Amino acid sequence: MQALILAAGMGKRLKELTQSNTKCMVKVNGVTLIDRMLHQLDRLELSRIVIVVGYEGKKLIDYIGTLGIRTPIRYVDNPVYDRTNNIYSLGLAKEYLLQEDTLLLESDLIFEDEVLGALLEDPRDTLALVDRYESWMDGTCMKVGEEGVIEAFVPGTKFAFAESSQYYKTVNIYKFGRKFAETHYVPFLEAYLKALGNNEYYEQVLRVITMLDEPEIRAKKLDGQLWYEIDDIQDLDIASSMFAMDEEEQVAGIQARYGGYWRYPRLLDFCYLVNPCFPPRRLIHEMEASFETLLTRYPSGMGVNSLLAARNFGVRQEHILVGNGAAELIKALMERLDGGCGLIRPTFEEYPNRYSGEAVVYMPQNEDFAYGAEELMNFFEGKRIRNLVLINPDNPSGNYIGKSEVLRLALWCGERGIRLVVDESFVDFAEEENGTLIEESIIHRYRSLILVKSISKSYGVPGLRLGVLISADEGLIAAMKEAVAIWNINSFGEFYLQIAEKYKRDYEDGLRRLKKLRRDFAEELGAIPGLRVVPSQANYLLVELTDGRTAKELTRRLLLRSHILVKDLTGKLPMSKGQYVRIAVRGREDNGRLIEALRGMEKDFPVTE
Repeated sequence: MQALILAAGMGKRLKELTQSNTKCMVKVNGVTLIDRMLHQLDRLELSRIVIVVGYEGKKLIDYIGTLGIRTPIRYVDNPVYDRTNNIYSLGLAKEYLLQEDTLLLESDLIFEDEVLGALLEDPRDTLALVDRYESWMDGTCMKVGEEGVIEAFVPGTKFAFAESSQYYKTVNIYKFGRKFAETHYVPFLEAYLKALGNNEYYEQVLRVITMLDEPEIRAKKLDGQLWYEIDDIQDLDIASSMFAMDEEEQVAGIQARYGGYWRYPRLLDFCYLVNPCFPPRRLIHEMEASFETLLTRYPSGMGVNSLLAARNFGVRQEHILVGNGAAELIKALMERLDGGCGLIRPTFEEYPNRYSGEAVVYMPQNEDFAYGAEELMNFFEGKRIRNLVLINPDNPSGNYIGKSEVLRLALWCGERGIRLVVDESFVDFAEEENGTLIEESIIHRYRSLILVKSISKSYGVPGLRLGVLISADEGLIAAMKEAVAIWNINSFGEFYLQIAEKYKRDYEDGLRRLKKLRRDFAEELGAIPGLRVVPSQANYLLVELTDGRTAKELTRRLLLRSHILVKDLTGKLPMSKGQYVRIAVRGREDNGRLIEALRGMEKDFPVTE
């Protein structure tokens, strides 16, 4: 068997990275794509490797000569690479296809060894390697039936997003049997070139062949093996984290992205906190029906969006501010606070990170990081603070203070001239019904009270980036409205605020389901040896590792072995010497997958007696 690599293209979308180099000489974590690919092929003991070169061809040939590849290499030159497409490059190498079985690869790919293994271990001699379509993928797709029968090729111009769940993306790695090349591929390739010219893709030939009664080629589905196609600098960035040479660097690279995980194949995110039981499909469909309008029209300004939020939350317009996520509001608020600030640790670090003044920190001294209003009042009595920040339920512990006790704390703060900032982004998940303080009567009575709520987290719409800040301090609200942009949320966020009230009953039903999910999930996690689950009233669970393993190691193994991301709290709990991770509550199926992965790790981490 031989390999044939198409490497003639210019890679214009990589811009300055390919100004003087062909695309396959771009580096991922210090190693060029062609270096990595050739060494993977070199281990297969092939008869030869054929490379079609074009743009910067001599430079590529000279570079390959320095790599120490043992397998004989043959080169085919495409002198008109700038006026042709890959169908022409493959046509130039067609004689090689007729000589023996061939692995056909495009040079802009990065993949783990198991990808080639999946193709070579399959006894069928002619296969197209495919993977289930995901939103980050681009290019030719196909529909695949039983036993790998290719039912249809779907070029980009015919792609139907409504049918995308049925699609498989070509990985651009193929296995062509010599007989298939002789009787099918090369004759059709020659005819296609003659009839339609040189500026097409070689997949078009496969598309025609699959229309025959006996096309001979089948699809081989990947099953979790990693690969990525490098077309632009974002692809390069993602590939750098997926294929980091060091496992710790790989985990750190993924964690540092802070979201956008739909670009990672099959990654299951238990790190970021979203309501898995809302929104309902009907709300999503309502937004989809207005997608074009929302995409192409300006949103309203701050005044209108404050009115929408005021209606939804039952407060006056001049008492509420809408933010581009709660993070925008936290930043704007904390930068305005002065005179000393009381903080509770552990907590959501965005608050202390955005405060530049002197802080007084309370740290609960118990294994569950639990505290109540009484403990806070006792600790902060006499301290020089003008502000106190309470996240309720707290993050990452899930500690919750009941509504009546928070109001007692608000009264205590008011009597001492202390502004009480309560972030109740997770309060709807508490077992107490109607634990929220967002009521006009409450904020009117407790005028030093400032409330923050993340709509993204509570309502399961983080992509909309919505949050609200509420206070009867109209001067503060007006000043903050002046400080943020007039169009600080987009049309999708505004439309959500417009329609959300219709789905109030769905939201309440979703909260009941989530609380049941949390109870069941906590029980299942707690039954795994070496794990202790801290009681939580949020949509996440703080879990202590009690069997000697570290949070860093657990996080690494879950990510690299099971494609599951949890929050490593190493260094986030300075008051504790324990090892902790934070795990979001997701749907039952996803929760089950994490439970299964953790149980499967018991052999790696035997429990210490």
